[in-house]
Amino acid sequence: MIKILHTADWHLGKRIQDFSRMEEQKLALEEIIQIADEQQVDLVLLAGDIFDSFNPSHEAVELLYKTLRKLSKNGERPIIAISGNHDSTQFVEAPDPLAREMGIFFYSRYDSIIPVGKLENGIEVLNSESGFVEIKLPQHSEPIRIILAPYANEVLLKTYLGEEDRENEMRNILANKWQTLADKYCDQNGINLFTGHFFFVKEGEKPEPEPESERPILHVGGAQALYTSNIPSEIQYAALGHLHRYHAVSKSPVPAVYSSSPLAYSFSEADQEKKVVIIQAEPNKDVDYEAITLKEGRPLFRKRFENLADTLFWLEENPYCFVEITFATEHAIDAATRKAIMKAHDGIVNLIPEILNPKGQESLSLKVEDLGKDMVSLFNMYYKSEKGQEPNTELIDIFKEVISQNEDL
Repeated sequence: MIKILHTADWHLGKRIQDFSRMEEQKLALEEIIQIADEQQVDLVLLAGDIFDSFNPSHEAVELLYKTLRKLSKNGERPIIAISGNHDSTQFVEAPDPLAREMGIFFYSRYDSIIPVGKLENGIEVLNSESGFVEIKLPQHSEPIRIILAPYANEVLLKTYLGEEDRENEMRNILANKWQTLADKYCDQNGINLFTGHFFFVKEGEKPEPEPESERPILHVGGAQALYTSNIPSEIQYAALGHLHRYHAVSKSPVPAVYSSSPLAYSFSEADQEKKVVIIQAEPNKDVDYEAITLKEGRPLFRKRFENLADTLFWLEENPYCFVEITFATEHAIDAATRKAIMKAHDGIVNLIPEILNPKGQESLSLKVEDLGKDMVSLFNMYYKSEKGQEPNTELIDIFKEVISQNEDL
């Protein structure tokens, strides 16, 4: 039996507006290392979005390398890390020749092929081709086959896979690629795994919403998502990255699981428990997998208050968190109230006024997503909250004229 740890979406260097999360990330990754050691894990799968940007900071890069060295137990425990839609393919694979000597395999380009051979630490790469690697650990007799599916947009996939038929959906192109690999390598004498960074759904079911902090994955070949049925049935476990909430998209015939991010990175994730997944696998048997909850990091809360006293009391009772506050008031939040709230806590990310109308029956409550609306839509919301009706066409025309004059200045 081989034990595997599945994690994803570290987003190293990620901030929440002006707040750095680096210290929390260090704690969360130390916790993952501790879990791997306690569980005596043989292999780690890191399913993409290693960094939060194409050009990560020096501090983020240093944190990755130090973490992987510890997580690999100085080369004894192999790590397979693929890139996600936040990662630069060139940057992720840059350290691969050196990292590979410690059993750390970075994979981000479908035209890359991991060299075959035995490493000094005893880990052996038995077979390798585009999108696939088969390894053998010195302490286990059974080989481990892994189909590698890092994120790539439609243009890159067509380039990598040499697909010229633009009418053929990318999900079919990928499914055929994966099935060809499974037919060639994934027999019943080894452990057969899949790791990918795409938006997967079960065909016919409503898609899981992408988190606010996640850069949306481009629709693949005109399709909103890949289907779990695109994963070959020979696969015993699919380790997925991209969605930040732990959940199994499918459990049968192939468990396809999002492990979650190690921290909550947006307020849409405020109620989520963050996890890693421990998998126990043997050839030709169903895997057992268990999610372990991570405890490190500041929780995120969305709170609504109607008076200053309740706001300050809650903030005092919850010092270690990030919070988005909606404050109900009949007018704008006055300077003294705003100063008192902001001074009371070091983790206030947003302070949003909810303007009540004079009768207190309806309110204008601006949310973060409202900030992306155009000026006319926001004016409509404001006018309706103040007057109880939609503005007429003449008033809308005057408003448009005013804002167009401002744009010309």
